[in-house]
Amino acid sequence: MIEKTGVTDPECDRIPGRLFTSAALKNLASDGSELPDLVLHRGSSAVAEYNNPDLIPGMYPTLFPMGVGGFDVPDRVCAISFANQAKYYLDLADRSFRYHHSFLFVILNIIQRHTAHLQTHFTVRRSRFESVASKLIAVKSTVLRSVADHLEREGKYSDLSSEQKSALDLLKHVNTIAARIPGSQAAKIFMRNEIRSYCGFFGLPHVYLTLNPNAAHSPIFQVIFGDETVDLTKRFPILVSARERAIRLAKDPVAGADFFNFCITCIFKYLFGWDYDKQQSTPLGGILGKLESFYGSSE
Repeated sequence: MIEKTGVTDPECDRIPGRLFTSAALKNLASDGSELPDLVLHRGSSAVAEYNNPDLIPGMYPTLFPMGVGGFDVPDRVCAISFANQAKYYLDLADRSFRYHHSFLFVILNIIQRHTAHLQTHFTVRRSRFESVASKLIAVKSTVLRSVADHLEREGKYSDLSSEQKSALDLLKHVNTIAARIPGSQAAKIFMRNEIRSYCGFFGLPHVYLTLNPNAAHSPIFQVIFGDETVDLTKRFPILVSARERAIRLAKDPVAGADFFNFCITCIFKYLFGWDYDKQQSTPLGGILGKLESFYGSSE
């Protein structure tokens, strides 16, 4: 691949155009070598996703030009989790990480996968633990696939073999718990149970409200984005066009998330009088008096 690459004049004022054309034709012509023009290296096994400090720097050489600073480094003096290190990179003054077109999505996907792998477990009744444990160990993937195909064809339960029935019966006795995965159905059930617990301890809520701060039209978001021309001391600061504001929000979703957290924190701190340090209402309270408790979730 390097043999097909040349160095040209970046200013294009010392090399005639015909030399560029000649070089292009030479690259197209065969030089008699049996080596391919482009070599894509591959392996027989997938790249390790866990405990692989070279994974992310290898995927994003422009973000890690020195090849250091990867995740899950075993000999790091102070251990840091994958999620906390990703958050640190997104909060750097150099916004190359948050502006990259795919880094944010790939990192979030890896965090979700790690959470699903490490925070998903099975629960079963104590009386059935021994029998269910032995069946889980003995069940085969081919049997599960055959049962799935049979159910997809809307087959009858009586047509299943004894081994297939045993595998299907496991669904009745085993529950999958994944309450720590954000956005999962189990996480929603967990929040509902917390709300019911709040109602049982504090009573029914007196106020229900939805907070939806609009980042695209807020001068505060423009400042968080990095626009130093916005004067927040004015009642109506001069902002860029609506199109440019929308582009900024799409370009920097991290700033949008920071704006949302900032707004919610300020609303409860200054409008409702909640002391986040002491986890209780301030002595003076807010516009609704003194808050005893509140519960909120983001969509």
